[in-house]
Amino acid sequence: MPMQLTAEQETIIQAGFEHCVITAVAGSGKTTTLAYRIKHLLNEGHDPQRLLILMFNRSAREDFSKKISKVMAGQPTALPEIRTYHSMGYRLYQRFINEGYLKPIKSEVLQEHEIHYQVWRLITQLAPESLQDEIKRSKKEHVETASNYIDLVKSTLSSPEIVFEELGIADKYRYLVELFDRFEQWRKQERRISYSDMLYEPVLAIHNNEALQKLVSNKMDIILVDEYQDTNEIQHLLLKYIAGSRARVTVVGDPDQTIYEFRGARPEFILNRFAEEFESPQELTLSYTFRYGHKVALLANHLISFNKGRKDVICHSHPSTPATKISLHPSKDDAGFIAQHAKQMMHDNADLSDLAVLFRVWSQSVPIELQLLEQNIPYRIDRSRGALFTREIQSLSTILELAAGLFSDLSATVRQQRFEQILRFPHIGLKEFQLRQLCQTLASQETGWGTILEQITLPDLKKIQTIKLDRTAKLFRRLEGKPGSSADIIRFYIQESDLYEGIRGLAMTHDAAEERIGTVKGFGRYLHALNLPPKETLEHLSELKKRAGKQNSQSGLLLSTMHRTKGLEWPIVIIPGLVDKYLPYTLRPTNDMQSLLESERRLLYVAMTRSIQELHLLSPPTMEQGGSPTSDFMPSRFVKEMRFELSKELGEKIQALPQVNETDDKKEIEIKHSPTKIAKRYAELKQASLIQAKANVVATDNNETAAWHCDAVLHAIFGDGVVTGEDERSFKVKFEDGKEMDFSKKSAHLYFTERTLD
Repeated sequence: MPMQLTAEQETIIQAGFEHCVITAVAGSGKTTTLAYRIKHLLNEGHDPQRLLILMFNRSAREDFSKKISKVMAGQPTALPEIRTYHSMGYRLYQRFINEGYLKPIKSEVLQEHEIHYQVWRLITQLAPESLQDEIKRSKKEHVETASNYIDLVKSTLSSPEIVFEELGIADKYRYLVELFDRFEQWRKQERRISYSDMLYEPVLAIHNNEALQKLVSNKMDIILVDEYQDTNEIQHLLLKYIAGSRARVTVVGDPDQTIYEFRGARPEFILNRFAEEFESPQELTLSYTFRYGHKVALLANHLISFNKGRKDVICHSHPSTPATKISLHPSKDDAGFIAQHAKQMMHDNADLSDLAVLFRVWSQSVPIELQLLEQNIPYRIDRSRGALFTREIQSLSTILELAAGLFSDLSATVRQQRFEQILRFPHIGLKEFQLRQLCQTLASQETGWGTILEQITLPDLKKIQTIKLDRTAKLFRRLEGKPGSSADIIRFYIQESDLYEGIRGLAMTHDAAEERIGTVKGFGRYLHALNLPPKETLEHLSELKKRAGKQNSQSGLLLSTMHRTKGLEWPIVIIPGLVDKYLPYTLRPTNDMQSLLESERRLLYVAMTRSIQELHLLSPPTMEQGGSPTSDFMPSRFVKEMRFELSKELGEKIQALPQVNETDDKKEIEIKHSPTKIAKRYAELKQASLIQAKANVVATDNNETAAWHCDAVLHAIFGDGVVTGEDERSFKVKFEDGKEMDFSKKSAHLYFTERTLD
């Protein structure tokens, strides 16, 4: 063979004619392995027309086509069919039409803009009157949520009602259930299908029709499926029906990298369902990574080992893989750290496109992006236009204009637009025609708007509307020409307007509300660091906006969420925001905290394993490192789970070992930190055993375990208990007598200690 293959790869390539599930860790070379596997099967005489390869998307299909063409170069054998799930579904759709099982459709697939238009039309018809004004103001958010809901319903056989409940959408938006049915009526009447329907319709038809099951099954001898951890129920069923009892199926994926649950993916398909529904599959592993060194591998293994819903696989670095530098930085200013790191790279003439900054949610990017703009550091943002163009920051900038006394210089038309913006953030509670009429009256005057607002009488107002109107009048009077820094003014406005509750009350989902609130808070932190009065702040923001408009999307460092980085890699990765608020992102109430934590660990695991040369983790300093005990930001529980100091020490010692063979005697590695089971197993894979140094012994971690991070705890007064849930500020404990109580995180260290479970 033209390349050096590992024993694991060769085992997979030469595996027999049987079902197989392959767990392939990040950076394991699975594409190369599958290509050689197919070459082996074809050389053994298998018919390429009875060999089907299913890829996750078009890009993956094109990459794999190039790989297999290269591997098969010079051989006369025909190549097998490589398809995406959707192209396979569409072919079945056409066949079912010809056979009379499905009704004819138009050839043009529904495009996103067509779907969004119809969804918007239905929203305006079906949403209750009380929501119409907010929906019109947030058209994009509501249309996208409704469209995603339709797609999620079509990723499963569950009913629209069940999917609605699982998504946690606020009950006032229950009209979405009827919207799904009405959208489907329109679509079928127009004889159109979306990309989701390419799978949903034929699989539903097969599922409900035994004749169709016989028609599509048992036509293939061998089926190979890539990225199986991203499979949803509809895709799993399609594979099951096509395979029938004849085809031997190989699925490849990594349960630890299942991060597309919001699209319907579930790790259970690769973990359990495949083995349950495809008889006695051989279980194989690609455990070597060729992307990152031992230190990152140890961090990732320690972190993901806390998940129960996974395969017990140790990912380890191949001897040919260069070392990857890891750093855990106690950071009070993530944006400042990132800017400084980028500046140093520019000074060293390093390529900034080698650097990716990966965060949990978009709102975390706000202070980072503003800091980069301020320091003229080129960046790319994996989003539309960036922070300064969000509704939240534009509205807060308008508040600063009012406080700076700039409204008097505006034309009446522009002034009216500004007032409409303020009175919708948060919304004053008036109907749209009332709000516009009110803003027109305010705009006709050049000053004294709080007094004018107090004197205006609107008919038929409800009590809550009157209260909001009075509160806004007082707020306007105090805002006009208000002295102080911009940060102080925005903080005052947030408090006096009850802005956060206003955002939560109108957001379509809990996550959408917290994202918008996070954007406000991120902007506030930037203003605090800026420490300028309103007029100077606005001039500064105007300059930043000009710079943002000139950003080159092809150069500079990358700002992106972790969800968007699957399958990618960068020489340098920085992960900011390792705080309990964002990692894990547990702001949404859930009855299954364990499942949510496992999902969050997988997401961080994916982000960490994108790094090649350097991985930088940013976490708030502990009290020993100069952190404040009253800080709102506590280090993420995941920092402790990574066993950073142990991983760094052991990774460096393994890197220094001479290359060994399986027949060589074991080496002994002496380490200062107390070894974990993961560390011992990792050393075993490298023909080494661990011994702990007798002198200078240190604990695996310097941080005390936060009580809410533990499964079991001991309270100084109430005794033994089990942690059952948490939110941003508190956690819940159920004690042995059955009582369940809430406790503040800030004072937990005074009363709780960890209890070891038998």
